[in-house]
Amino acid sequence: MKLFSLPIRFGIATSGSLIAYFLILSLFGLHTNVFFSLFNGVITGFGIYESIKYRRLELKEHFNYGKGFTAGIVTGFLATLIFTLFFALYATEVNPDFLQQLASRWFNEFRNFEGIVFFTVAIMGFATSLVLTLSFMQLFKSSRNMSKKEA
Repeated sequence: MKLFSLPIRFGIATSGSLIAYFLILSLFGLHTNVFFSLFNGVITGFGIYESIKYRRLELKEHFNYGKGFTAGIVTGFLATLIFTLFFALYATEVNPDFLQQLASRWFNEFRNFEGIVFFTVAIMGFATSLVLTLSFMQLFKSSRNMSKKEA
């Protein structure tokens, strides 16, 4: 469990940030504008980056690609799962008109598409998490290039 405690904490914090951002947008009536969801990638990216960074600081010389990748994926996937569950709860219980507002603004041809929206939110989050984790691991992995002195 110690292996996953740090990424779980960062995943919960990241999902809390995503939820707070969504609720702030909803206060201003901007939550139906899908272009604001691009900032979700920035929030998720920050959480994944920090999770990998702290895992590297924690493990020092025992840090490797696999441990960093695991930290990033657990953080991103947990944040996505929690945010998707919140999104489904919000769209069905808190604001039942939300999906109709979204449909009338962006998807005129769809009327009953709740499952598609929830699936899309989850897939976008998982894909973003995977791509960002792979990208950030390029920064954190140790180089195996030999210097001229060693050659």
